[in-house]
Amino acid sequence: MDFLQLGSYTFTSRLILGTGKFSTARVMLEAVRASGAELVTVALRRFNREQLEDDLFGPLKAMEGVTLMPNTSGASTAAEAVRAAHISRELSGSPFIKVEIHPNPQHLMPDPIETFEAARILAKEGFLVMPYISADPVLAKRLEEVGCTSVMPLGSAIGSGQGLATSEMLRIIIRESTIPVIVDAGLRSPSEAALAMEMGCEAVLVNSAVAVAGNPPMMAEAFAGAVRAGRVAFNAGLMPKSGSAIATSPLTAFLGAKG
Repeated sequence: MDFLQLGSYTFTSRLILGTGKFSTARVMLEAVRASGAELVTVALRRFNREQLEDDLFGPLKAMEGVTLMPNTSGASTAAEAVRAAHISRELSGSPFIKVEIHPNPQHLMPDPIETFEAARILAKEGFLVMPYISADPVLAKRLEEVGCTSVMPLGSAIGSGQGLATSEMLRIIIRESTIPVIVDAGLRSPSEAALAMEMGCEAVLVNSAVAVAGNPPMMAEAFAGAVRAGRVAFNAGLMPKSGSAIATSPLTAFLGAKG
């Protein structure tokens, strides 16, 4: 069996699902079930025990086979992210934390300096740190060196649907990393998720592509199938590319044989 290993946790699914932007909590829960995702990320601000209609923590926590990965979305500094991580762990009991720091709401690009500092602190404190970063091979290696469980470089800007615009940098990160590389953000279609897996990513995280689809549960199921197919293709070994055509059925002597 081909498992995704994150720290001491083992998952059979390589699709991680985000829980924002869904029209209702019910639709979100249906999409999570349809996706088969075992690791689901949720923002601290959606842990709301006083207003249950705005609370995602309770329903997700009750789902069998689902592990929560709180994220620090909304933090603009390392200090804010660390504080959010501490509160999240207390509320959820989960050792996972997705470090997400993007101080500029116009482009939502992750802050590399604040992200590194928060990840360094939280990894030292025993969190399973999964930082969301730009597709920067140098930063990815530095985060690996300070003890992150994985790195999560973006395919393109959050919610943009521009796909794997950073594919060349992703290939370098994958080649250089000894921890799982998980593409996070920008994917629009299941085919892009399959391509990320074929490149050698260990998993993909998808949110907007599922949440704003015409039928989110159906789209979640499509992404699950694409991720599985891409992983199988990677393990099988893709054929090499060639600069010229190569016949699949070479000419044989019988074509020149005389009757």
